[in-house]
Order: sequence, then C-alpha cells, then structure tokens
Amino acid sequence: MSDLINRRKMIRQIAAGSIGLGTFTTLPTIAFAKMSTPNAFKGNINHSVCRWTYGFLTLDELCKAVKAVGFSAIDLVGPGDWDTLKEHGVDSSMCNGAEISLEQGWCNKEYHQTLIKNYLEHIELTSNAGYENLICFSGNRDGINNEAGLENCVEGLKKIMGQAEKSGIMIQMELLNSKIDHVDYMCDNTPWGVELCRRVDSPNFKLLYDIYHMQISEGDIIRTIRDYHQYFGHYHTAGVPGRNEIGDSQELQYPAIMKAIHGTGFNGHVAQEFIPTQETSQQNIEALEKAVMLCDI
Repeated sequence: MSDLINRRKMIRQIAAGSIGLGTFTTLPTIAFAKMSTPNAFKGNINHSVCRWTYGFLTLDELCKAVKAVGFSAIDLVGPGDWDTLKEHGVDSSMCNGAEISLEQGWCNKEYHQTLIKNYLEHIELTSNAGYENLICFSGNRDGINNEAGLENCVEGLKKIMGQAEKSGIMIQMELLNSKIDHVDYMCDNTPWGVELCRRVDSPNFKLLYDIYHMQISEGDIIRTIRDYHQYFGHYHTAGVPGRNEIGDSQELQYPAIMKAIHGTGFNGHVAQEFIPTQETSQQNIEALEKAVMLCDI
C-alpha cells in the first residue's frame, strides 16, 4: 500500500501545474524514486498504454508517467521515437509505422507492393531495436468479399512472414469493430481473424485482440479468449460504451477478463487504449494508474 501511495504522490508531482488537455505544460524535472515493479504489481499481467490516447503528453512526459505508475511499456510507437523510449528504459510493446493506414491494408492487393516493402524494412528495424511486435491491419473491404479478402491477405502476408520468422518478429493484425469506429473494416470479428491465422500458418502471425472493439462486434469476451487464446498475441482495453476509462461506469468486467487472460498462460502485454476524459492531465494520469491497478489481478 505504501508503494501505491508513493506512486500517487509522484504522479501529482509530475502533473503539478498542468491544466486542460489542450494546454498541458511541460512536466517539471523531478527526482524519481527507484521503484520495483514486482513490489508494485502481482506479476500476472504485463501492462502497457497506447501512445495516441495520451497524446496530450510528449513522449518524454509519458515515459516518466508510466515509470511513476510502475510499469515500463508503451504501445504504438514507431522507429522515430524509439530513442526516447530507450532513454527511459521503456519497452515498445507494439511497434507501428509499416502500415499505410487502417483503411488501406492487406485485404486489398492494390496495396501489397507498398505494404511488402514497408514491412520488410520495419521487420529489420524492429529486430535491430530489440523489439518483438509489429502491428498490421486488414484494411477496408471496399467491395471485396470475406473469402477474397482472406485470400488476398494470405497472399501478401506470406511474402513477409519468412523474414518475420527469421528475425523473431511477431506480426499482429488488430481486430477492430466495423459497427461504430471503423466502418467497412474487414478484420472485424474473431472467426475471420482466426481463419486468417490458420491459413497464414506461421508461429509469427497472431491477432491483436482489442477487447473494446470485440465487445461491440460480437461480445462473449471471456469465452472467446478461452477458446481462441492461441491465436491472440496482444490485448487492448477500453470502456464500453464510449471508449473511455474502464471501471464500474461501463459494461466490461475487466478483472474477470484479466483473470481469463492470465488463465490461458498468456505472457505478452495488455495495453490500456481508453481515451481519458478527466479535466486535467494530472487526473488523466491518475486514471491510467487506476486502470492498470484494476487490471492487475
């Protein structure tokens, strides 16, 4: 308990003088106490946070914030920012930068030439940096049916998977809902994603199971995790509805979900991807701490 109190004290120091999200001021330079993550957390879940949801902080500030909370990983950071992570001893738990966009992805052969070039380059960059995970997207259907989309994805992905396997890089396609947030996105349900994994047939290709998105698309989260966990290499969180803070104001029971994830033997990262809604940056950093502690089963 004393460690948690100390972390909260540091978080208040970090955000001292901050105001609204749009006008966040630079964090003051403070002395960070050395804290042992095993003393702060139970060690069953490896925690992370998505970079874009805390975009009101500079990356340097976000690194200091996550270390103060007690974990050391940030999702969705590309090669141009890896030096900053390394300066703080923070892991890039899910790398990005090879994709064209969420809409222009592997299900459309029109984008294969660019994607293959990008991913072969980023696989090497990711490996050389000592990271393991690289995100990818199916892209939108644009009139392509599910079977043709599967075939197109397999054809394109197989041209990079040999290099991914050789380099020890896990390529992970994110499941996104097409009902609310990403209309027309193809990889919008677990059965389609699992079938893609089976056809790609590589130990280095998995799904990024976004709990928020799949609650909207199909629900039945815990059963799905238990039945298909071997195809899931990474997890994202957010509250439903709204994509905001997790907790008792939304419908997902994250402690139970985390227990299910831990029960599968998963040892990757679970990244918070909720959009914080508090009035000040200090409160939003504290919301991150609360979310991580809620998921630390």
